[in-house]
Amino acid sequence: MIYRYATFFKTVNLTIDYIMLNLSMFLAYLLIDSPATWHTDNKYLLIILLFNLIWLLSTNITGLYESVLHKDSILTYKDFLKAYLLFIFLLSFFVIVIGIQSYLVTRQYLLYSVVLFGFLVGVWKLIFLTIRKSNRNLLMDSRAIVIVGSGRIAMDIFQYFENHKHSGYKVIGFFDDKASRVAEIGLYLGSVSDVIGFTLENNVHEIFCALPTSRSEQIEDLMLEADKHLIRFKIIPEYIKSKKLMQVQNYDHIPVISVRPEPLENMLNRFVKRAFDVVFSLFVIVFVISWLFPILAVIIKLQSKGPVFFTQLRSGKDNVPFKCYKFRSMRVNTDSDIVQATRSDSRITPIGAFIRKTSLDEFPQFFNVLMGNMSVVGPRPHMVSHTERYSQLIDQFMVRHFLKPGITGWAQINGFRGETRTTEDMLQRVEADVWYLENWSFLLDLKIIFLTFWNVIKGEENAF
Repeated sequence: MIYRYATFFKTVNLTIDYIMLNLSMFLAYLLIDSPATWHTDNKYLLIILLFNLIWLLSTNITGLYESVLHKDSILTYKDFLKAYLLFIFLLSFFVIVIGIQSYLVTRQYLLYSVVLFGFLVGVWKLIFLTIRKSNRNLLMDSRAIVIVGSGRIAMDIFQYFENHKHSGYKVIGFFDDKASRVAEIGLYLGSVSDVIGFTLENNVHEIFCALPTSRSEQIEDLMLEADKHLIRFKIIPEYIKSKKLMQVQNYDHIPVISVRPEPLENMLNRFVKRAFDVVFSLFVIVFVISWLFPILAVIIKLQSKGPVFFTQLRSGKDNVPFKCYKFRSMRVNTDSDIVQATRSDSRITPIGAFIRKTSLDEFPQFFNVLMGNMSVVGPRPHMVSHTERYSQLIDQFMVRHFLKPGITGWAQINGFRGETRTTEDMLQRVEADVWYLENWSFLLDLKIIFLTFWNVIKGEENAF
């Protein structure tokens, strides 16, 4: 029942959003053109298709229609705002690249359509949230359930239902062979052998089984008995260490749990990120590096002997080493592959100090991005020697190598850049990188890029 309601209201939200989208385009037409010719005016057909396809892409990337019954009002509007802003960005991108004249519509029409759409959907979300709040119990069809087992996982699921009354489940109590585990909360109902009889006598809808796998024969017997009496039976995995959202995939009859969400495992997300990398890196190479390179090359050569570029092997995606390029900021030395730069490092040249402070030394890495070794945003690539060292000291250190390294990243905009004096410094950087891996979105990348430029303008303490 819960699933049916969730699917129904997801479909309702999606359908009404598209109605509002197309209604906004029609209303914009009424405001600037003759309504009598709307259905025969072919010049609008392409823009209608473009609007609908871009909204579909935006909502898929941001997950707007996921868990519509469970999201609170703030998260609902936050997700809508993400999808709406991404919609505007992608629409603007296509209009700029292809040209507005290709669609034979005016900027005024596009502006009216987008603004009307934002207003209409914003009002609809308010109406939906009001209906959902006033009919929460009816919509969710609260179901009586019991939990078999009373270990940590059993208590975790019980606490979840206590904290999320809108989930549609009401826990009647626990069945376990050890009453002492749940006696203190007053919900002990009997031993495991009593559960089927109790559910039949008390109209219980579902059984959540949290017994350990060591009792697999007992679990199977309970499942068979529940099936015979049309009682839904759900099994909670015994090993759940992470507090984060996990993903379950079914391989035939075998459920497999992924220990962390990885948005970039989705092919569409990877395509979006790579397309942005190519476009952004080409823009920087053509419009910035093309004139910046000769200026910096001359100054670097004048201040110290050696090449203009500093090339170093660094750990890339899947821990495959690659040649990482930078403008050389130090005098040529034999320690560059071992010793990190420190504050007031005597190896740093005058121009080197400036380009490191302003992050201009990283600009050649846009060639790495274009070649596919790096991404604009991602975990910073470390020296191979540091990877070997810290992988032995920090449990999750290698997780960051599931992604392509980036020119900038979530760790960098949060101040975790520059010299890592202690293992704790590196641990904070790794935690930030893993958070980015688990929470990637296109809008997050745009935010990181913006904050990177902002930090360069205002200056950073750890940039040296």
